Amino acid sequence: MITVRVPLDDRSYDVLVGHGAVNELAALLPVGARRAAVVTQAGIPLDVQPGVPFERFEIGHGEAHKTLATVESLCRDFAAMGLTRSDVVIGVGGGMVTDVAGFAAASWHRGVAVVHVATTLVGMVDAAIGGKTGVNLPVVGGVGGKNLVGAYWQPSGVVCDLDALATLPPRELRCGRGEMAKYHFLTGDDLLSMPEPERIARCVQIKADVVSGDEREGGRRALLNYGHTLAHAIETATDHAVAHGEAVAIGLVYAAQLARHLGRIDDARVQQHYDVVGGAYELDTSLPPGLDPQALVALMGLDKKVLSAGLTFVLDGPDGVEVVSGVPAEAALAALAAMP
Repeated sequence: MITVRVPLDDRSYDVLVGHGAVNELAALLPVGARRAAVVTQAGIPLDVQPGVPFERFEIGHGEAHKTLATVESLCRDFAAMGLTRSDVVIGVGGGMVTDVAGFAAASWHRGVAVVHVATTLVGMVDAAIGGKTGVNLPVVGGVGGKNLVGAYWQPSGVVCDLDALATLPPRELRCGRGEMAKYHFLTGDDLLSMPEPERIARCVQIKADVVSGDEREGGRRALLNYGHTLAHAIETATDHAVAHGEAVAIGLVYAAQLARHLGRIDDARVQQHYDVVGGAYELDTSLPPGLDPQALVALMGLDKKVLSAGLTFVLDGPDGVEVVSGVPAEAALAALAAMP
């Protein structure tokens, strides 16, 4: 078992990584927790025994259920259960579950404790770590977007039980590799050379280091969104037919194309992105067919990182990856045209 500490003063917590890690769940619950509301989905492969009386609540599968309506439904379940601030919410599932469960916990009684049990690779290396929770706002009349409504609410602990990965379909594992590829460009680490437990723990450590220095995304934490601006636009434009990690992979090479167009990197560095994402991580690097470039640019303008006039991206450059605001729409379109 590998333990990674997320250091946040009096809100610090442990992330447990290993086979059979779910058996340690009870030790991560807040002291004095009397009952638990387990938020999960049908078909989740882990048997969760929190060590206190609990009720189980299932939410729907897919981004269509990552909404305020789902949070409201959960809060009504919490009310019927009589969940108090002395109790705990446990999110068991992938990133969608931990996002929704975390936001519901942050909202119920203005905040009850939450513990996450991540069952997907995306959840383990990214979504369950760091306290960002939220739901999507459907795009209506050009207004809305992914993860626009949410809260920062740190968990009391996170379990990454690697046994759950054996049950994942290949597509879910590819999605996790999309987030892993992001860490490659943030650190240069050769993650694929590490055994699986160490690889996942290293991703957790990278995120923990960033979060501990910038919990609320006022600076360095925004770098964790590398590749995500186009990724979120693709997810929305395809009605989530392209999954998050798949979209991040495409977004990473797009960010490289845009950085080259802006004169921040050269052709060799762009090729490195293709070699890593498409080669080492074996992910698709092409735009899905049939998408309207103008519509993608408009959706990227709805991204939550937007800081000023123009578009905001996380881009590679001579000083490494950094946030770049005020990117003209013309440049964004030119980079899309350069994508295969």
